[in-house]
Amino acid sequence: MASSNGIPATGSGLVVSFGEMLIDFVPTVSGVSLAEAPGFLKAPGGAPANVAIAVARLGGKAAFVGKLGDDEFGHMLAGILKENGVVADGITFDQGARTALAFVTLRADGEREFMFYRNPSADMLLKPEELNLELIRSAKVFHYGSISLIVEPCRSAHLKAMEVAKDAGCLLSYDPNLRLPLWPSAEEARKQIRSIWEKADLIKVSDVELEFLTESDKIDDEAAMSLWHPNLKLLLVTLGEHGSRYYTKNFHGSVDAFHVNTVDTTGAGDSFVGSLLAKIVDDQSILEDEARLRSVLTYSNACGAITTTKKGAIPALPKDEDVLALIRGA
Repeated sequence: MASSNGIPATGSGLVVSFGEMLIDFVPTVSGVSLAEAPGFLKAPGGAPANVAIAVARLGGKAAFVGKLGDDEFGHMLAGILKENGVVADGITFDQGARTALAFVTLRADGEREFMFYRNPSADMLLKPEELNLELIRSAKVFHYGSISLIVEPCRSAHLKAMEVAKDAGCLLSYDPNLRLPLWPSAEEARKQIRSIWEKADLIKVSDVELEFLTESDKIDDEAAMSLWHPNLKLLLVTLGEHGSRYYTKNFHGSVDAFHVNTVDTTGAGDSFVGSLLAKIVDDQSILEDEARLRSVLTYSNACGAITTTKKGAIPALPKDEDVLALIRGA
Protein backbone atom coordinates (compact mmCIF):
# COMPACT_ATOMS: atom_id res chain seq x y z
CA MET A 1 0.00 0.00 0.00
CA ALA A 2 1.31 3.46 -0.85
CA SER A 3 0.65 6.60 1.11
CA SER A 4 -0.64 9.63 -0.80
CA ASN A 5 2.86 10.87 -1.68
CA GLY A 6 3.82 7.68 -3.51
CA ILE A 7 6.09 6.41 -0.72
CA PRO A 8 5.06 2.90 0.40
CA ALA A 9 3.29 2.93 3.77
CA THR A 10 4.99 1.85 6.99
CA GLY A 11 4.10 -1.78 7.69
CA SER A 12 2.54 -3.35 10.77
CA GLY A 13 4.60 -6.57 10.77
CA LEU A 14 7.15 -7.05 13.56
CA VAL A 15 10.81 -6.12 13.09
CA VAL A 16 12.98 -7.82 15.72
CA SER A 17 16.41 -6.29 16.26
CA PHE A 18 19.08 -8.36 18.00
CA GLY A 19 22.31 -7.32 19.71
CA GLU A 20 23.77 -4.68 21.96
CA MET A 21 22.39 -1.61 23.67
CA LEU A 22 24.77 0.62 25.57
CA ILE A 23 25.39 4.17 26.73
CA ASP A 24 27.60 6.46 24.72
CA PHE A 25 29.21 9.22 26.74
CA VAL A 26 29.53 12.13 24.34
CA PRO A 27 31.68 15.20 25.11
CA THR A 28 29.75 18.41 25.78
CA VAL A 29 32.12 20.10 23.29
CA SER A 30 32.77 18.92 19.71
CA GLY A 31 36.21 18.62 18.20
CA VAL A 32 38.17 17.80 21.38
CA SER A 33 39.90 14.60 22.52
CA LEU A 34 38.46 12.54 25.39
CA ALA A 35 41.18 13.89 27.67
CA GLU A 36 40.34 17.49 26.78
CA ALA A 37 36.57 17.10 27.10
CA PRO A 38 35.22 19.22 29.98
CA GLY A 39 32.26 16.87 30.50
CA PHE A 40 30.11 14.18 28.94
CA LEU A 41 26.42 13.67 28.21
CA LYS A 42 24.75 10.25 28.43
CA ALA A 43 23.52 9.17 25.01
CA PRO A 44 21.75 5.80 24.88
CA GLY A 45 22.76 3.84 21.80
CA GLY A 46 23.87 0.56 20.29
CA ALA A 47 23.06 0.07 16.62
CA PRO A 48 20.45 -2.72 16.94
CA ALA A 49 18.57 -0.76 19.63
CA ASN A 50 18.69 2.39 17.48
CA VAL A 51 17.20 0.44 14.56
CA ALA A 52 14.32 -0.83 16.73
CA ILE A 53 13.54 2.70 17.95
CA ALA A 54 13.84 4.08 14.39
CA VAL A 55 11.16 1.60 13.24
CA ALA A 56 8.85 2.40 16.17
CA ARG A 57 9.24 6.18 15.80
CA LEU A 58 8.08 5.94 12.18
CA GLY A 59 4.93 4.13 13.32
CA GLY A 60 6.19 0.58 12.76
CA LYS A 61 6.27 -2.36 15.18
CA ALA A 62 9.65 -3.30 16.67
CA ALA A 63 11.13 -5.46 19.41
CA PHE A 64 14.65 -5.63 20.83
CA VAL A 65 16.40 -8.85 21.90
CA GLY A 66 19.53 -8.52 24.01
CA LYS A 67 21.02 -8.48 27.49
CA LEU A 68 21.58 -5.51 29.79
CA GLY A 69 23.25 -5.22 33.17
CA ASP A 70 20.96 -5.43 36.19
CA ASP A 71 22.12 -1.93 37.10
CA GLU A 72 20.73 1.58 36.90
CA PHE A 73 21.99 2.09 33.38
CA GLY A 74 20.53 -1.22 32.17
CA HIS A 75 17.09 -0.44 33.61
CA MET A 76 17.30 3.08 32.19
CA LEU A 77 17.96 1.64 28.70
CA ALA A 78 15.07 -0.85 28.99
CA GLY A 79 12.88 2.08 30.02
CA ILE A 80 13.96 4.10 26.97
CA LEU A 81 13.01 1.22 24.65
CA LYS A 82 9.57 0.97 26.27
CA GLU A 83 9.03 4.75 26.22
CA ASN A 84 9.73 4.65 22.50
CA GLY A 85 7.17 1.93 21.90
CA VAL A 86 9.64 -0.93 21.39
CA VAL A 87 8.52 -4.35 22.66
CA ALA A 88 10.91 -5.25 25.50
CA ASP A 89 9.94 -8.93 25.98
CA GLY A 90 13.29 -10.06 24.54
CA ILE A 91 15.44 -8.27 27.13
CA THR A 92 17.21 -10.17 29.90
CA PHE A 93 19.30 -8.71 32.75
CA ASP A 94 22.65 -10.01 33.98
CA GLN A 95 23.28 -9.87 37.74
CA GLY A 96 27.05 -10.14 37.41
CA ALA A 97 28.04 -7.84 34.55
CA ARG A 98 27.56 -4.17 33.87
CA THR A 99 25.78 -2.51 30.97
CA ALA A 100 28.33 -1.60 28.26
CA LEU A 101 29.63 1.98 28.06
CA ALA A 102 31.46 3.79 25.29
CA PHE A 103 33.22 7.13 25.40
CA VAL A 104 32.84 8.81 22.03
CA THR A 105 34.93 11.64 20.63
CA LEU A 106 33.06 13.87 18.23
CA ARG A 107 35.59 15.28 15.80
CA ALA A 108 35.04 18.75 14.36
CA ASP A 109 33.62 17.16 11.15
CA GLY A 110 30.96 15.20 13.10
CA GLU A 111 32.73 11.83 12.70
CA ARG A 112 33.44 9.70 15.77
CA GLU A 113 36.15 7.80 17.61
CA PHE A 114 35.30 5.27 20.35
CA MET A 115 36.73 3.98 23.63
CA PHE A 116 34.74 1.03 24.99
CA TYR A 117 34.21 -0.30 28.52
CA ARG A 118 33.24 -3.97 28.06
CA ASN A 119 35.13 -6.54 30.10
CA PRO A 120 32.79 -8.30 29.82
CA SER A 121 29.61 -6.26 29.52
CA ALA A 122 26.17 -7.81 29.96
CA ASP A 123 25.36 -7.91 26.21
CA MET A 124 28.33 -10.26 25.64
CA LEU A 125 26.90 -12.78 28.13
CA LEU A 126 23.57 -13.49 26.47
CA LYS A 127 23.19 -17.29 26.29
CA PRO A 128 21.23 -19.23 23.64
CA GLU A 129 18.87 -20.59 26.30
CA GLU A 130 17.95 -17.03 27.37
CA LEU A 131 16.55 -16.12 23.94
CA ASN A 132 12.84 -15.38 23.66
CA LEU A 133 12.30 -17.75 20.73
CA GLU A 134 8.55 -17.11 20.56
CA LEU A 135 9.19 -13.39 20.00
CA ILE A 136 11.82 -14.11 17.32
CA ARG A 137 9.50 -16.54 15.52
CA SER A 138 6.74 -13.91 15.43
CA ALA A 139 8.96 -11.47 13.48
CA LYS A 140 8.64 -10.71 9.77
CA VAL A 141 12.16 -9.21 9.72
CA PHE A 142 15.09 -10.20 11.95
CA HIS A 143 17.86 -7.58 12.02
CA TYR A 144 21.37 -7.88 13.54
CA GLY A 145 24.94 -6.62 13.45
CA SER A 146 28.35 -8.20 13.99
CA ILE A 147 29.36 -6.97 17.47
CA SER A 148 27.35 -9.89 18.91
CA LEU A 149 29.66 -12.31 17.02
CA ILE A 150 32.85 -11.25 18.82
CA VAL A 151 32.73 -13.46 21.92
CA GLU A 152 30.92 -16.42 23.44
CA PRO A 153 28.30 -17.03 24.72
CA CYS A 154 26.70 -14.15 22.79
CA ARG A 155 28.01 -15.48 19.48
CA SER A 156 26.15 -18.79 19.96
CA ALA A 157 23.01 -16.90 20.98
CA HIS A 158 23.31 -14.80 17.80
CA LEU A 159 23.71 -17.88 15.56
CA LYS A 160 20.79 -19.65 17.27
CA ALA A 161 18.52 -16.58 16.93
CA MET A 162 19.37 -16.29 13.22
CA GLU A 163 18.63 -19.98 12.65
CA VAL A 164 15.28 -19.78 14.47
CA ALA A 165 14.33 -16.62 12.54
CA LYS A 166 15.29 -18.17 9.20
CA ASP A 167 13.31 -21.35 9.96
CA ALA A 168 10.28 -19.18 10.83
CA GLY A 169 10.46 -17.50 7.41
CA CYS A 170 11.79 -14.11 8.55
CA LEU A 171 13.70 -11.83 6.20
CA LEU A 172 17.26 -11.66 7.63
CA SER A 173 18.73 -8.15 7.64
CA TYR A 174 22.45 -7.60 8.38
CA ASP A 175 24.32 -4.37 9.05
CA PRO A 176 27.86 -5.38 10.09
CA ASN A 177 28.36 -2.04 11.85
CA LEU A 178 32.12 -2.43 12.12
CA ARG A 179 33.68 -1.31 15.42
CA LEU A 180 37.29 -2.33 14.92
CA PRO A 181 38.51 -1.55 18.49
CA LEU A 182 36.22 -4.30 19.82
CA TRP A 183 37.78 -7.07 17.70
CA PRO A 184 41.04 -8.87 18.55
CA SER A 185 42.37 -8.00 15.05
CA ALA A 186 41.24 -6.69 11.67
CA GLU A 187 41.68 -10.18 10.19
CA GLU A 188 39.42 -11.73 12.82
CA ALA A 189 36.80 -9.00 12.28
CA ARG A 190 36.81 -9.62 8.52
CA LYS A 191 36.60 -13.39 8.97
CA GLN A 192 33.76 -13.35 11.51
CA ILE A 193 31.75 -10.63 9.73
CA ARG A 194 31.96 -12.74 6.55
CA SER A 195 31.22 -16.01 8.43
CA ILE A 196 27.44 -15.32 8.38
CA TRP A 197 27.40 -13.37 5.10
CA GLU A 198 25.58 -16.00 3.02
CA LYS A 199 22.69 -16.25 5.50
CA ALA A 200 21.43 -12.68 5.04
CA ASP A 201 18.64 -11.67 2.65
CA LEU A 202 19.45 -7.97 2.96
CA ILE A 203 22.87 -6.46 3.73
CA LYS A 204 23.74 -2.82 4.33
CA VAL A 205 27.36 -1.64 4.49
CA SER A 206 28.87 1.83 4.69
CA ASP A 207 31.56 3.01 2.27
CA VAL A 208 34.17 2.48 5.04
CA GLU A 209 32.94 -1.08 5.67
CA LEU A 210 33.01 -1.80 1.93
CA GLU A 211 36.68 -0.77 1.81
CA PHE A 212 37.43 -2.83 4.92
CA LEU A 213 35.70 -6.00 3.72
CA THR A 214 37.09 -5.88 0.18
CA GLU A 215 40.56 -4.73 1.38
CA SER A 216 40.52 -2.14 -1.37
CA ASP A 217 40.12 1.63 -1.54
CA LYS A 218 37.65 1.43 -4.41
CA ILE A 219 34.02 2.25 -3.71
CA ASP A 220 32.52 1.32 -7.06
CA ASP A 221 29.96 -1.17 -8.44
CA GLU A 222 32.60 -3.83 -8.97
CA ALA A 223 33.78 -3.62 -5.34
CA ALA A 224 30.19 -3.74 -4.09
CA MET A 225 29.27 -6.70 -6.29
CA SER A 226 32.25 -8.67 -4.93
CA LEU A 227 30.15 -8.82 -1.72
CA TRP A 228 27.13 -10.27 -3.55
CA HIS A 229 25.96 -13.80 -2.74
CA PRO A 230 23.33 -15.85 -4.62
CA ASN A 231 20.64 -15.75 -1.91
CA LEU A 232 20.87 -11.98 -1.40
CA LYS A 233 17.78 -9.92 -2.25
CA LEU A 234 19.26 -6.46 -1.67
CA LEU A 235 22.75 -5.06 -1.04
CA LEU A 236 22.99 -1.43 0.07
CA VAL A 237 26.07 0.77 0.28
CA THR A 238 25.65 4.02 2.20
CA LEU A 239 27.88 6.90 1.15
CA GLY A 240 27.09 9.57 3.75
CA GLU A 241 26.59 12.92 2.03
CA HIS A 242 26.75 11.15 -1.36
CA GLY A 243 23.56 9.16 -0.74
CA SER A 244 23.26 5.41 -1.19
CA ARG A 245 23.65 2.71 -3.81
CA TYR A 246 21.48 -0.36 -4.22
CA TYR A 247 22.11 -3.71 -5.90
CA THR A 248 19.65 -6.54 -6.59
CA LYS A 249 19.74 -9.54 -8.94
CA ASN A 250 18.05 -7.55 -11.70
CA PHE A 251 18.96 -3.88 -11.28
CA HIS A 252 21.23 -1.45 -9.47
CA GLY A 253 21.53 2.29 -9.10
CA SER A 254 22.06 5.19 -6.72
CA VAL A 255 19.85 7.61 -4.80
CA ASP A 256 21.04 11.11 -3.93
CA ALA A 257 21.42 12.36 -0.37
CA PHE A 258 19.61 15.28 1.22
CA HIS A 259 21.89 18.14 2.21
CA VAL A 260 21.50 19.23 5.81
CA ASN A 261 23.59 20.89 8.50
CA THR A 262 25.43 17.86 9.97
CA VAL A 263 26.21 18.02 13.69
CA ASP A 264 26.70 14.35 14.62
CA THR A 265 26.59 11.32 12.31
CA THR A 266 25.73 8.89 15.16
CA GLY A 267 22.74 6.73 14.30
CA ALA A 268 22.36 7.91 10.68
CA GLY A 269 22.96 4.41 9.28
CA ASP A 270 20.60 2.89 11.86
CA SER A 271 17.90 5.40 10.94
CA PHE A 272 18.44 4.59 7.26
CA VAL A 273 18.14 0.85 7.76
CA GLY A 274 15.30 1.05 10.30
CA SER A 275 13.17 3.15 7.96
CA LEU A 276 13.84 0.77 5.06
CA LEU A 277 12.80 -2.25 7.18
CA ALA A 278 9.64 -0.44 8.34
CA LYS A 279 8.67 0.14 4.70
CA ILE A 280 9.34 -3.40 3.40
CA VAL A 281 8.22 -5.48 6.41
CA ASP A 282 4.73 -6.08 5.00
CA ASP A 283 5.64 -6.04 1.31
CA GLN A 284 8.95 -7.57 0.32
CA SER A 285 7.99 -7.32 -3.36
CA ILE A 286 9.31 -3.74 -3.08
CA LEU A 287 12.79 -5.31 -3.28
CA GLU A 288 12.00 -6.44 -6.82
CA ASP A 289 10.35 -3.22 -8.02
CA GLU A 290 12.97 -0.58 -8.77
CA ALA A 291 10.60 2.41 -8.80
CA ARG A 292 9.11 1.58 -5.39
CA LEU A 293 12.52 0.65 -3.96
CA ARG A 294 13.95 4.02 -5.08
CA SER A 295 11.05 5.79 -3.43
CA VAL A 296 11.74 3.92 -0.16
CA LEU A 297 15.48 4.65 -0.37
CA THR A 298 14.76 8.35 -0.92
CA TYR A 299 12.72 8.20 2.29
CA SER A 300 15.53 6.30 4.06
CA ASN A 301 18.17 8.80 2.87
CA ALA A 302 15.98 11.59 4.32
CA CYS A 303 15.76 9.69 7.64
CA GLY A 304 19.55 9.32 7.75
CA ALA A 305 20.07 13.00 6.93
CA ILE A 306 17.69 14.24 9.66
CA THR A 307 19.44 12.02 12.21
CA THR A 308 22.74 13.88 11.61
CA THR A 309 21.24 17.27 12.50
CA LYS A 310 21.13 16.65 16.28
CA LYS A 311 23.59 15.21 18.81
CA GLY A 312 23.07 11.58 19.83
CA ALA A 313 21.23 8.88 17.90
CA ILE A 314 17.93 8.29 19.68
CA PRO A 315 16.83 11.92 20.21
CA ALA A 316 17.64 12.58 16.53
CA LEU A 317 15.65 9.68 14.99
CA PRO A 318 12.83 11.27 12.95
CA LYS A 319 9.07 10.91 12.91
CA ASP A 320 7.27 10.33 9.61
CA GLU A 321 6.12 13.97 9.31
CA ASP A 322 9.72 15.24 9.68
CA VAL A 323 10.83 12.97 6.84
CA LEU A 324 7.99 13.96 4.52
CA ALA A 325 8.67 17.65 5.22
CA LEU A 326 12.34 17.24 4.23
CA ILE A 327 11.41 15.35 1.04
CA ARG A 328 8.77 17.96 0.10
CA GLY A 329 11.17 20.82 0.77
CA ALA A 330 14.05 19.33 -1.27
